[in-house]
Amino acid sequence: MEILGFIAGFCTAVSFIPQVYKTWKSKSAKDVSIQMFLIYSLASILWIIYGVGAGSMPVIATNVVLLALSIMQAIMKAMYDKRAKQK
Repeated sequence: MEILGFIAGFCTAVSFIPQVYKTWKSKSAKDVSIQMFLIYSLASILWIIYGVGAGSMPVIATNVVLLALSIMQAIMKAMYDKRAKQK
């Protein structure tokens, strides 16, 4: 079951990569909801806490990666939106 958890976590984490890459490549995040990524970051923090309490490495590992990707996306959103307003 733990292997299944890691595979599911890997698929979940990989699903965020195309959006983060697209935002980085295009230097635009105008259609990205920062609220969604902030809420997702909070959810990831809560899942990490849960995973630690439950001793579940798949939950912890997946959500650490997802938290990092969510934070990266939120930072790019803020940076690129600020640049767009300055132009």
